Amino acid sequence: MSSRLSFKEMCAKFDVTPRTLRYYEYIELLSPEKEGRNRFYTPREVARMTLIMRGRRFGFSLEEIRQWLEIYEKEGTQPQLRAWLEMADRQLIALRAQAEELERTIADLQKLREDAAKLITSE
Repeated sequence: MSSRLSFKEMCAKFDVTPRTLRYYEYIELLSPEKEGRNRFYTPREVARMTLIMRGRRFGFSLEEIRQWLEIYEKEGTQPQLRAWLEMADRQLIALRAQAEELERTIADLQKLREDAAKLITSE
């Protein structure tokens, strides 16, 4: 049993399109093993893809993720963790601001909806 995933298996595992996976390879986020025209993803690449998907979910850009992964390759775990803390702090500030704006928008929409409902019932 091989611990490598084929291109198709990798797409299915992470629910991404072939185009997305090829793009991540093109921008050097992933480096699959190549045998002829086939690509195979090792546990290292699966772990990197897990981090990429998590980073995207948290709102990080692909460039931020690429730089963060590169820190590990060049400097190791501790510098990568320090960079992660800085990135996370920045993103938490941005996400909290977005959440506050979303709460204001929801409140405004709710009020307008209630006003419209009152107009309908008063006729």
